[in-house]
Amino acid sequence: MAANTGQVGPDDVWLGKLKEEILEPDLPIVDPHHHLWLRNGYSYLMPELAVDLGSGHNVVATVFAECHSMYRRNGPEQERSLGETEFVRGQAAMSDGGQYGSARACQVLFGNVDMTLGADVASLLDQHIDASGNRFRGVRYSTGWDRDERIHNVVPNPRMLIDARVVAAARVLTDKNLSLDSWLYHPQLEEVGQLADALPDLRIVLNHVGSPILGGPNRGKMDEVFLDWRDRVQMVAKRQNVFVKLGALPIRMPGFDGDRNLPPGSEEVATSWKPWIDTCIEAFGPSRSMFESNFPVQKRWCSYQVCWNAFKRIAAEFSMDEKQDLFAGAAARAYNMPI
Repeated sequence: MAANTGQVGPDDVWLGKLKEEILEPDLPIVDPHHHLWLRNGYSYLMPELAVDLGSGHNVVATVFAECHSMYRRNGPEQERSLGETEFVRGQAAMSDGGQYGSARACQVLFGNVDMTLGADVASLLDQHIDASGNRFRGVRYSTGWDRDERIHNVVPNPRMLIDARVVAAARVLTDKNLSLDSWLYHPQLEEVGQLADALPDLRIVLNHVGSPILGGPNRGKMDEVFLDWRDRVQMVAKRQNVFVKLGALPIRMPGFDGDRNLPPGSEEVATSWKPWIDTCIEAFGPSRSMFESNFPVQKRWCSYQVCWNAFKRIAAEFSMDEKQDLFAGAAARAYNMPI
């Protein structure tokens, strides 16, 4: 069985071939980054999420990450993302009923707004807060851009994170005690530092360890990329208002370019991820570092059981207080969550 390459969604039969004993099953977890969607015939909504949350780890709460899901079909363009916030509120209500397990799924969320509205974004943010039933905790602004045409550009122009309009909108986030999730590529990490300096009271959450570019122009240059990425991560980490999410790393292991009968186990995943994650924790400290599942995207390569077991293996040498930060505390502070 191929490792889910080219498939619409994860292959649950393939993933089910490997079951693991749950490590540290009582350790509380806040999953600070997962999606819900119905795309191209693949459903990952509350019933599917609940299966993963109930697979053995002590997940007490989750944070929904915007993913352009369930937008309104009609109305002003800038208000269509309110549909996603309304949708997540409904999914959270399903979780609150208790029929989908004990975890408080979608306890809070961060959504999507047009940050180029500048200070005028204030009224739109208020609409999201109201639509969410006060679960709305911030915005994700994705600005991935690279000059190499082999890399997918999310925005048409470089340096959008520090565009004057975006900085003005981010200032409104600060005023409303909301956070800003930032997803961009590692050569752009200087922009995160510049925004953090401009708005030192803004909580910025760097997604996916800063998304090192390992494909396109950097294919076969992992060691070189690692050193460049490490220097940039260490630079950003000096800003005390920046958090980092630990996860969403590609699993580059033997067999993943072809057929592989069994999915990877947590030891294999931990070995692959550990240099990147250790670097982030050393730079940011456990108090500003949080493990993330990035499901169902990550589910193409490993199960929820394996994903969190891998994180627990990586964190094995940390103290219990440090583990509490890495697995729950940092997320709770970044997103103003009661846990």
